[in-house]
Amino acid sequence: MSVRAGPPRAVGAGRAVGAGRASAAGRASAAGCDRGVAVVEFTLVSVLLTALFLAVLQLGLALHVRNTLTASAAEGARFGANADRDPEQGAAVTRRLIRDSLADSFAQDVQGGVETVGGVTAVYVQVRARLPLFGLLGPPRGILVRGHAFQEAP
Repeated sequence: MSVRAGPPRAVGAGRAVGAGRASAAGRASAAGCDRGVAVVEFTLVSVLLTALFLAVLQLGLALHVRNTLTASAAEGARFGANADRDPEQGAAVTRRLIRDSLADSFAQDVQGGVETVGGVTAVYVQVRARLPLFGLLGPPRGILVRGHAFQEAP
């Protein structure tokens, strides 16, 4: 590798006269094309972030509804399994708990009954409700939860 020693070159040497001004003008016009891009980028990113936030919020609402229905069904089954109660009283308690926690429409299809599980008599309370997919709206009978409790002997 050889290094040339010689007089320093003048700035702009080897270029045509006025070439420096043309490239500066080109840079100015290219910068002019970027005007307003920040507003468009902000709008696009804001729409995506808003959609993501609403999706997470909707997922949280759906999980809240499912957990509330499950807890209400379990509490109703425990109430209905008491020695001096019947499964329909447990279903009534479940309806009241659901109406106190959620909208009345979630408590429309609540059933109680008795079944045998592993040779032991158990009380169940079953709730069918819509799974909220858009706000509190969703397909009917979208979710089914059951609560169980061993029945006490009278």
